[in-house]
Amino acid sequence: MFSWSDYHPGLSSCRAMLKEVAALYRRLDEAVAACDQAAPCRACGNCCDFEAFGHRLYITTPELLYFAHHVGRPLKPMTDGVCPYRIDGRCSIYPRRFVGCRIFQCGGSAAAQSDLTEATLKQLKHLCRQFRVPYYYMDLKTALNSP
Repeated sequence: MFSWSDYHPGLSSCRAMLKEVAALYRRLDEAVAACDQAAPCRACGNCCDFEAFGHRLYITTPELLYFAHHVGRPLKPMTDGVCPYRIDGRCSIYPRRFVGCRIFQCGGSAAAQSDLTEATLKQLKHLCRQFRVPYYYMDLKTALNSP
């Protein structure tokens, strides 16, 4: 299980990793935009209700560290099957959203999304090795509720 105490980077290492995650997100957003998507994301927030939508969101250590850096800690706890960052039915953290949120498109190709997810997870694992960060792949509820 992820623990914030597992991560003790130097300041320059932390900044470098956050910069790499931001670059990965830019490349990912470009790749998603280039895909033939039937219905591009409108940040409607419907998929943020994981239980109603019938899926779970998994995130990695670099994503969580990037997210916490930009939205601040403590993170909002997830007490039910809805992302606590969905405000008034919409995604309130859209520019800082996780890989799964960036890739998933309600009307998109499941096969294309799966391929893109696998390729991106490889890149995130590489970042963990590069910056000597423990790699965790955890559901959002676990991540947000970690001490």
